[in-house]
Amino acid sequence: MSFHKVLIANRGEIALRVIEACRELSLDSVAVFSQADSGMPYLKLAGESLCIGPADPAKSYLSIPALISAVELSGAEAIHPGYGFLAENPQFVEICEEHDITFIGPNHRVMELLGDKLAAREAVASVGVPVLPGEAIPEDEEKIEEAAARVGYPLFVKAVFGGGGRGMRLVPEPQGLKKAIQTAQAEAKAACGNKDLYLEKAVVNPRHIEVQILADMDGHTVHFGERECSVQRRHQKLVEESPASHLDEQMRRDLHCAALNAAHAVGYQNAGTVEFVLDHAGNFYFIEMNARIQVEHTVSEVVTGVNLIKEQIKIARGDPLDLKQDEIKIQGHAIECRINAEDPSQGFLPSCGRVTIDELPSGNGIRLDTHLYNGMEVLPYYDSLLAKVIAWGRDREEVRIRMYTALERLRIRGIATTRDLAQEIISHPAFREERIGTDFLDNLLG
Repeated sequence: MSFHKVLIANRGEIALRVIEACRELSLDSVAVFSQADSGMPYLKLAGESLCIGPADPAKSYLSIPALISAVELSGAEAIHPGYGFLAENPQFVEICEEHDITFIGPNHRVMELLGDKLAAREAVASVGVPVLPGEAIPEDEEKIEEAAARVGYPLFVKAVFGGGGRGMRLVPEPQGLKKAIQTAQAEAKAACGNKDLYLEKAVVNPRHIEVQILADMDGHTVHFGERECSVQRRHQKLVEESPASHLDEQMRRDLHCAALNAAHAVGYQNAGTVEFVLDHAGNFYFIEMNARIQVEHTVSEVVTGVNLIKEQIKIARGDPLDLKQDEIKIQGHAIECRINAEDPSQGFLPSCGRVTIDELPSGNGIRLDTHLYNGMEVLPYYDSLLAKVIAWGRDREEVRIRMYTALERLRIRGIATTRDLAQEIISHPAFREERIGTDFLDNLLG
């Protein structure tokens, strides 16, 4: 279980975070990179770096043989997957286990269970965690409408093995069911190689609330409060904050308790996030559990003062959690804005080009997580995330104003970004007044 060298099977700002965490834990690090990323400055901060293939992710960051070869070549004993790419691929985890490589995350059996959305629903429901009405789509086409009627409209058609909104369609009424299923099946098959779908009751314009947890190998599990993630575009989060507003203390405790119960129900280990929707009547329902660190984990770090990446690594090497629940305190408020290389005025078309940095935000209560550097070429091969701007303050309004100023100081040229949209979001009256749900951005953009 003990290890001394960690290979980072990822790129960008999360790779940098893992390198820093390894340094603080006196561990050697190995950064892998594609040919397109050979100029990334963070590679020089790792103990060593290895090229694992061309720009195409399928031949580099998504290539299990390339990554296993890099482990063997470097002598690394552990792999940190970051998020995206192979972070939630149970086959990758199982291969790591077969090669006696410590995977910094849950084991492959837990990952398989959570990757099957229907099985995950059943597992958490068995311990009393609330779930929405839902069921698998029957193979007999004549029985599909009966199943939909039992679930009730509006409903979602969802991919059993999907994520990030892939293979997911809202069906307001029966007339759209058949087309939604056909479209979702094709998308699910293309995204994850499996076209299985299920039906789930839809909550109209819910709030999206998630709870960050850590669990060690002895079953000790703690939470780090909740995050509000309702500002989304096509189920992709743009703005996150912690703590969530307008939750009474009983609701907050119930959410945290449900998240811990869900983690225990599946035998979870390492860092994970339990996601819920909250309806207008104040009821919450489990939707899924992410078996990895998430992009927005940083807001939880800022309000608790805990480095979750370091905790992940410590758990994976067998250390018991040295954090007790009553020692984890939520201090102040934090907001994160994701800055993507996309052009909102052109339907969020990805933007590529060479970056010129005029100014980057800094100062009291501001954190910037990014792999950006002056002259960096933004290429079309990878996720469009360029930077995460995180602001902390004593209360939400202080943070909101502080964030607006930080975004104003994020001045780069050469590509289009979502910076101006982020400013528009946090200055909108509905955001200021905390009247937000998952259709907030749709209403804002008209």
